[in-house]
Amino acid sequence: MKFLIISILLFVSTSLSAQDLVYKPRNPAFGGDTFNYQWLLSSAESQNKLKENASNISTAKTELERFTENLNTQLLSQVSRSLFTQQFGTGGISEGSYSFGSLSVEVYPSEGGLIVDILDTNTGEQTQVIIPKQ
Repeated sequence: MKFLIISILLFVSTSLSAQDLVYKPRNPAFGGDTFNYQWLLSSAESQNKLKENASNISTAKTELERFTENLNTQLLSQVSRSLFTQQFGTGGISEGSYSFGSLSVEVYPSEGGLIVDILDTNTGEQTQVIIPKQ
């Protein structure tokens, strides 16, 4: 009986064969099949929780709009430079308190450099600019 079981096991074990396990990536970026690209893209888009709104998409500006925007920027820059020169002179920013319309500006030194506190007295909004030491 033992001989019969051992001979059956030997006969069955010699007829069995095995193969190697091979990993094949799915992503085409890592060597996978290129036909998986669309499937991966649609899967990623379906999981995307951030959707683009039509209002968020910026439209291309015409040359006239770009020119007008550039002209406004340059005019505001010249006006602010003129106000800066009138208030601080040609020497630059110095310590003290200043006011420009509804803006209250306070300039004082600290360990990190020169601190400029800007307060809009109409809205209460406040900004702090730190000019580091050289």
